[in-house]
Amino acid sequence: MGVALTRSAQWTAAGYGTGTLEITPLNESILNEIIKFVESFTYKYPKEAKFVFVEPLEWKTNLETSAFESGYIVSETEAKSEEVDKDGEPLLFLCPPQIKVRSFGQLSKLLSVAKDKLQEAQACIEANRDLIVKILGSDYGEIKEDSSNIKILDTVSKDNEMYIKRKIAILLKQLDLHLLNHSLKHISLEIHLNPATFKKDIELLKRFSGKGEQTVLESIEYTSDYVFSNGCRAPPWRQIRGEICYVLVKPHDVETLCITCSAEGVFLNGGKKEEEGEINYERQGEVYKDLVTCLKDKSPVFSENMSKQELRFIEEQQKDNQTNEKSKIEDGHSSVTGSEKSKAEKNQINFGKSHITKRLEPSLNWRATVDYKDHKSSVKDSQEEKQGKIEKSSASVSPGRAQLLRKGGEKVEETASESSSESEEDEEPPDHRQEANADLPSEYWQIQKLVKYLKGGNQTATVIALCSMRDFNLAQETCQLAIRDVGGLEVLINLLDTDEVKCKIGSLKILKEISHNPQIRRNIVDLGGLPIMVNILDSPHKSLKCLAAETIANVAKFKRARRAVRQHGGITKLVALLDCGQNSTEPIQQSLYETRDVEVARCGALALWSCSKSHSNKEAIRKAGGIPLLARLLKTSHEDMLIPVVGTLQECASEENYRAAIKAERIIENLVKNLNSENEQLQEHCAMAIYQCAEDEETRDLVRLHGGLKPLASLLNNTANKERLAAVTGAIWKCSISKENVIKFREYKAIETLVGLLTDQPEEVLVNVVGALGECCQEYENRVIVRRCGGIQPLVNLLVGINQALLVNVTKAVGACAAEPESMVIIDRLDGVRLLWSLLKNPHPDVKASAAWALCPCIENAKDAGEMVRSFVGGLELVVNLLKSDNKEVLASVCAAITNIAKDQENLAVITDHGVVPLLSKLANTNNDKLRRHLAEAISRCCMWGRNRVAFGEHKAVAPLVRYLKSNDTNVHRATAQALYQLSEDADNCITMHENGAVK
Repeated sequence: MGVALTRSAQWTAAGYGTGTLEITPLNESILNEIIKFVESFTYKYPKEAKFVFVEPLEWKTNLETSAFESGYIVSETEAKSEEVDKDGEPLLFLCPPQIKVRSFGQLSKLLSVAKDKLQEAQACIEANRDLIVKILGSDYGEIKEDSSNIKILDTVSKDNEMYIKRKIAILLKQLDLHLLNHSLKHISLEIHLNPATFKKDIELLKRFSGKGEQTVLESIEYTSDYVFSNGCRAPPWRQIRGEICYVLVKPHDVETLCITCSAEGVFLNGGKKEEEGEINYERQGEVYKDLVTCLKDKSPVFSENMSKQELRFIEEQQKDNQTNEKSKIEDGHSSVTGSEKSKAEKNQINFGKSHITKRLEPSLNWRATVDYKDHKSSVKDSQEEKQGKIEKSSASVSPGRAQLLRKGGEKVEETASESSSESEEDEEPPDHRQEANADLPSEYWQIQKLVKYLKGGNQTATVIALCSMRDFNLAQETCQLAIRDVGGLEVLINLLDTDEVKCKIGSLKILKEISHNPQIRRNIVDLGGLPIMVNILDSPHKSLKCLAAETIANVAKFKRARRAVRQHGGITKLVALLDCGQNSTEPIQQSLYETRDVEVARCGALALWSCSKSHSNKEAIRKAGGIPLLARLLKTSHEDMLIPVVGTLQECASEENYRAAIKAERIIENLVKNLNSENEQLQEHCAMAIYQCAEDEETRDLVRLHGGLKPLASLLNNTANKERLAAVTGAIWKCSISKENVIKFREYKAIETLVGLLTDQPEEVLVNVVGALGECCQEYENRVIVRRCGGIQPLVNLLVGINQALLVNVTKAVGACAAEPESMVIIDRLDGVRLLWSLLKNPHPDVKASAAWALCPCIENAKDAGEMVRSFVGGLELVVNLLKSDNKEVLASVCAAITNIAKDQENLAVITDHGVVPLLSKLANTNNDKLRRHLAEAISRCCMWGRNRVAFGEHKAVAPLVRYLKSNDTNVHRATAQALYQLSEDADNCITMHENGAVK
């Protein structure tokens, strides 16, 4: 384990103390493997799990003493294991935040109660860098691997402590090797194919193709001659999926194959439709590692001829590689000689700040001169310097390439360029690319000329070029990518750093339009555009502020961009834009000056809406005083303003701090008012904001008091807009948690409408509809309505789904309906009870718990409940085994189900045989009042069979039950009294009760 953690795991620089593990996918993967090893250690190696470490593993933990229950001595300040070493020292000792652990068994138990296992494992490893030395001693610091060690150990006496020590040493060494291999596999998965690789392979295969018998193929051709700036030939909407190009291959022995070459591998697609000339992009069959492997599998003749020509093929590959290396060196020399010329040309545009000229001229020669390692190590501050030293060229490299050189730990979401790698630097020369792109639309070349004017013209020429560029359809992707591909983005961003307002406005208007493109957004961030736009927010010119904020709103659609806005102080500046004056409710009477103020606030709200999808940004908005300003803007009648304001509030309302502030600022009233708007998007966001806020009882009451329930109910009738319907049904669900609101919904006939929405709706709507019905059906009148409207069958039908949230809600709804005998008859006839029982096998604990709660009224109201339960093969054993769960809600629900099952004597006998008594006794040392109540009821019922009363005493369940009487919950008192009454019929149990103070 030492070698893997030293060489494979990624550590931060240590400084004066010890280093910490970086948060990377590789480290997370290594930690998960270690957690699996420790968790399984107890049952795989029970004897070794009891081995006491030479030194305790000690670290700072987030665990509380209350997390430990049976098997531990727990007080308010500390917890220690009942299991001790030969000196009487506990094997686990917790005095928050410090914890000491001295055996694998205790490590395994600790992980089972930890909420965040990764965090605990990371803290343990960071604090105990010499794990093996601490576990086994300094003699085992270096462990040599020998595959025969385990066999040799078999000859040693099994009771020998040295045997156990040696076996643990070998197990740790095997774990170390496993982690190293796992790391290699993880790293190898990150290797991607790129356009340059495919280009070389296809060009080589073309040389070996033709009509002769010795050729490997008849022909191989690209489906498209157009090459994008990143080397891909696939259209941009397919490049998002990592696809690079498509080739038509005609082998000698099979039909023409249409093959997709992607970053992840090579596969057959659905072929090219002759009548339309379009490709069916869907994958047909498996994915191959490269083109040659794919063709060998599909064509026996290709495989045979390739084996004959393999030596020659390899020689050609090597020759190509040498040629590329040579041309790369020559290009490097030529780019240096051209740099002097480029400096003079760049100086022409310097009518603003002189330092911006460094970013003006990216070049195709960049690919030959930039060193990959240099870029990787200094992305943030060296990109401008390097581009200033590069030769000027008539065409420019796509800035999308620059992001390929970012540090590998950063998540890349690029589309066209993300499938590339540094090996793509050896691409075809510029002249060849222009010939291939001769069929480009005329707009492409016109934009290229305009960018040249932007680069080399004076101030007047720059303004004219910007105006001309705006005449193009900038919403068209061809125009957007044309600006990027000819180096226009860098120039536009540099213009933002000048002192000329007209140039800034022209540049921002273009950037605002083209930043709707996901590729452009990421390129703007890579080129350092966001910090400049954030600075423009301080400008006294309102038009500049508006354009900068709108562009930020478009760009901040992904995590890295949102983080950049926050880190450069953008959130505070955007919040300041919301303060547009208090008299903005009557747009007709406003002056031009006030209208501009409103527009500034609207653009600020738009940018905050995009930024508010980040938790850190939400907190930054709140600290900057955004909530009172948003509340004030919510009173306006400008719909254009209201949508981003409500959208921001809707995003932020997921945080508890915001929900409290929303109540304090009386925002709910205005949200309710805007539900009556005719704008569907505004209605949707208002409903979604209510959905987020209505977790709180006071908010639910406010929605009712301000008349919000009626418009919500009426909006249920408009089912065409599914996004709005999902938001409205979500708001109704959360509001239905309050009984007073349910009565109102019944008055507005909302329950009948909800039943009608149980079919032919998307899952996001169904989750909310069923959740609302589950709350409404807590009342008898509503259960009758659901049954009369035919709602039972669609509810039961939904029990066979796989959506976790939907299953949790539908089991609750079915359980609520089962409380009415007539509905229970329908549920039983539709086999609903069996479906509920089968959900006890679901892997999600929330689904298990909800299914168990639903079974309680089903068993209680079924006509012949005992026989029905016994008819489920293995059903009783399944229920009893669920008492081994670690989830408190599952345990409480299963105890409640056992209480109902045990009312039948035959079933009680069966579950007793399945070991229900010891399992219930193990749960007695719990602090959870909900579990205490249902556990006490289950114990009370189970006492009524055979010698179960005595067995509970033998399994030490009586003393903990006495402590339940100290609870503040009267339901716990009632259930405990019943259980103690049943247990008191055994004399030994009476003595135990008296000793533990039951009489007091």
